[in-house]
Amino acid sequence: MKAIQYRSPGGLSKLGIVETANPGLPAPHEIRVRMHASSLNRHDYNVALGILPVEDGRILMSDGAGTVEAVGIGITDFAVGDQVVSTFFPDWRQGDAPLATFARTPGDGLDGYGTEMVVRPSHWFTHMPRDWSFTQAATLPTAGLTAWRALAVEGQLKTGQDVLVLGTGGVSVFALQLAKQMGARVIVTSSSDEKLERARGLGADFGVNYSRNENWCEAVLEFTKGRGVDLAVETSGPGTLPQSMKATRMGGHIVLVGVLTGIAGQVPTVALMGRQQTLHGITVGSRAHQLEMIRALNTMGLRPVIDVTYPFAKIVEAFQFQGSGRHFGKICIQY
Repeated sequence: MKAIQYRSPGGLSKLGIVETANPGLPAPHEIRVRMHASSLNRHDYNVALGILPVEDGRILMSDGAGTVEAVGIGITDFAVGDQVVSTFFPDWRQGDAPLATFARTPGDGLDGYGTEMVVRPSHWFTHMPRDWSFTQAATLPTAGLTAWRALAVEGQLKTGQDVLVLGTGGVSVFALQLAKQMGARVIVTSSSDEKLERARGLGADFGVNYSRNENWCEAVLEFTKGRGVDLAVETSGPGTLPQSMKATRMGGHIVLVGVLTGIAGQVPTVALMGRQQTLHGITVGSRAHQLEMIRALNTMGLRPVIDVTYPFAKIVEAFQFQGSGRHFGKICIQY
């Protein structure tokens, strides 16, 4: 069967589709899944480039959706024909995270879902939302769940509150959609007027172009009549965190979900204390969080925004498009 394989020391020119052995039948408490789709995340991109070094020969892609083809002895929650989606941290079922690394994350410390078929323990998957396509479901394990946890779990978002979302990548667009479903007002930042217009089409109440507004936090404060937002979904890290803090109300909540502007930087601690804000860092979520999110999605009319879908063999082109930053929402591949 075919698989997307990493070659050390990384780089898209080394990435390729290779033939690997069929995984065979599942052992007790395992299921065999025919994979149909994956979505691209910043984490996958960094692994492919070698920024996050992994073992030579690693099968890539942390997210995947497919159909159960066989079940091992002892399986009661899945049956042949079920449509399933993977989990980002397969060992994190509930409660506090067991690890602070990606050592047990598919597509990084473990082989991922960039292949035609996998055999894995059943708890590495959940059922897909009802009536979703495989490409739609494949956007959930990383981007969808990160947005859900930021808003519903850590942010405890309430109807009528104001939410700031930075950028228009996968997590940010999910956060926009979910926040609107939950009855919030949403402010979006972008360097592109075209993307801001697309965000308004999804329900964004206000957009600010940070390439033309160096102090974009002032525009957010003006829109909120000086109060600031209740919750900021911070995807960029040290380069934008000071302005996100200024744009967030006294006693507000900032959830740090990404570090696109760098992995380290200064935090204005005095301002954080003076404004009595909560700064909460998260990395995706647990299987319990995913089950909770999917129950909610089954009651919503929401569908993820997929900018473009590539065939399996075009994975290099998919990563190149991701690296260009031109996408709005998610990029997917189909097997």
